[in-house]
Amino acid sequence: MATSKVKETKAKTAAKSKASAAKTKVKASAVKTTVKASASKAKASAVKAATATKATVAKVKAKVQSTVQSAAKVSHYPVLIIGGGAAGVSVANTLRRKSTLLEIALIEPSEQHYYQPGFTIIGGGAYSLKKATKQEADLLHPSIIWVKDFAETFEPKKNSVLLKSGDTITYDYLVVCPGLQLDWDKISGLEETLGKNGVCSNYSHKHVEYTWECIKGLESGTTLFTQPPMPIKCAGAPQKIMYLAADRFRKKGILDKFDIQFCNAGPGMFGVPFFAKALSKVIADYGITTNFGNNLVAIDGKAKKATFEVTDGDGKKSTVTKDFDMIHVTPPQSAPDFIKSSPLANAGGWVDLNDRTLQHNKFANIFGLGDAGSTPNAKTAAAVRKQVPVVVKNILRLIENEAVQEGYDGYGSCPLTTSLNTVMLAEFSYGGKVTPSFPKLDPRENRFIWWIGKKIGFPWLYWYWMLPGHTLDIPSKESYAEEFLDKD
Repeated sequence: MATSKVKETKAKTAAKSKASAAKTKVKASAVKTTVKASASKAKASAVKAATATKATVAKVKAKVQSTVQSAAKVSHYPVLIIGGGAAGVSVANTLRRKSTLLEIALIEPSEQHYYQPGFTIIGGGAYSLKKATKQEADLLHPSIIWVKDFAETFEPKKNSVLLKSGDTITYDYLVVCPGLQLDWDKISGLEETLGKNGVCSNYSHKHVEYTWECIKGLESGTTLFTQPPMPIKCAGAPQKIMYLAADRFRKKGILDKFDIQFCNAGPGMFGVPFFAKALSKVIADYGITTNFGNNLVAIDGKAKKATFEVTDGDGKKSTVTKDFDMIHVTPPQSAPDFIKSSPLANAGGWVDLNDRTLQHNKFANIFGLGDAGSTPNAKTAAAVRKQVPVVVKNILRLIENEAVQEGYDGYGSCPLTTSLNTVMLAEFSYGGKVTPSFPKLDPRENRFIWWIGKKIGFPWLYWYWMLPGHTLDIPSKESYAEEFLDKD
């Protein structure tokens, strides 16, 4: 009986254990299934997330690409001006004064604007670079659109200009006045030594102050002043700084300790004979040696040696190397490369203009002025002052369907600084005709009043009258000079 109960109890216990084991097995299987399902779900979720991420990345890439493509936009302005120097700013502001509703855009990459006629007296220690510098934005009327970019390609038949940024601007009328290109690289070794080793130049805002450092630091030695083949801007500038240096040496009582040489690639002192004779007297007074037909081709700053290609009267060429303690270099100059390679250029690379109307010779809705133009005048700010009214007037005439008019006579002016307190005010027009603005004053005389003009009067007129677009036209008269011709 007891044995039977024990067996029955064992059987029940075994059954319970078996059932429990089966239940545990089922639970384990369920857990395993759940884990597998979770893993599968997680995997699916991960795949979905990855797919979504790829899609998002693709969308972002597409958006970025779309943004880049949309950045290359096309804009249109009735008047588009290339260049923000003396010519460009003056034309823009003058047009604004004449026609307040006309939409005008000006392309200029530089943020700073320099009064370049002041560079000579900065190099001579009589002026500061700070006074000769203003912000471009402060010079333009607020309504003028300033495009801070580089012009690269012209399509005049489509009235469009392609910019370095990839943008395109179309126009009704185009004014081209980008200035000159300074070809420093045309003189071997110059770029490596400019601004040190006694090698200076007033033609760069980066180095003009070094010219004064060189002059004031010398007590004796050989000083060379170079002039490349024409054309260059302000043809008198290479010799003006030479006179200021010589006057400085004289005032210090050390002029006789210097060998000052003017190395000019050209055949004479100045392009206008009327003033060339007077300048020869200044040269003699300072004891300066003139070397004509001498073109600087190479320079070794560390060795202080300059090499010139010399062309004699028969056209034969040779080379000569000169030692120096200081050399003031005027670099070769040309129209900017983007002008040379454009449909706007003539055979010489300059903007192809009518000498009198300043209208392009091939494209009637294009005008040009300033240093990059083909007109055979002196490349000076004074010339720009006379050119601006002609360009503005002719653009407004075309807008009114009227014919353009002749108006520019080739006027140019060069205030030749002959000492640290005197200036010879050379004014002339096409053909070397002498055209002084003030009667009864021999223009060949070195006068203190013109020095005051050079240092104070002319800069004021530039900043506060010419650039803002005011009309300033002092008539020049050829007849004034005639009475002085018999004094030679």
